[in-house]
Amino acid sequence: MVQPYPSGGKNVLEQDRPPAPPSVLKAVKLMYAGAAVSTVSLIISLVSIGGTKSEIHKQRPSLSPTEVNHLELFIISLAVVSGILGIGLWLWMAQKTGQGRNWARIVSSVLFILATVDLYGVLSQPKTIVGLVFPVLTWLIGLGAIILLYRKESTAYFRPVQL
Repeated sequence: MVQPYPSGGKNVLEQDRPPAPPSVLKAVKLMYAGAAVSTVSLIISLVSIGGTKSEIHKQRPSLSPTEVNHLELFIISLAVVSGILGIGLWLWMAQKTGQGRNWARIVSSVLFILATVDLYGVLSQPKTIVGLVFPVLTWLIGLGAIILLYRKESTAYFRPVQL
């Protein structure tokens, strides 16, 4: 009977991976900051959602009261789902990036590209200062994390461990 090599309960790749360099640790901290900013943004969105119905009625006076209610519910639901999804993605990418998962660095890069496209959409629409601060701040946090993840020492950390 063949006995498995004792590994102390850790995956062999995890055992042999060197500690994360400072650039990766800073990127992970930025990702946690992104989750925190996204949480504050979601809370502010939910607190200020009271004027949604009157704004819908102002922008689309031809809608019936039932249609306005349905559109308001859709907007609120979309804000909650997208906010929670965004927070979850920040936290997940921070955790997996800190563990040295190269796929998480790639997914983070794709998410940053999507955030860039989204920011373009946000900037092309009229917004209040508060409506601009959180998207721009979130994008800047993402930019900082991506820059750190592609530094030379970070790239070396994400390479597969040689056995």
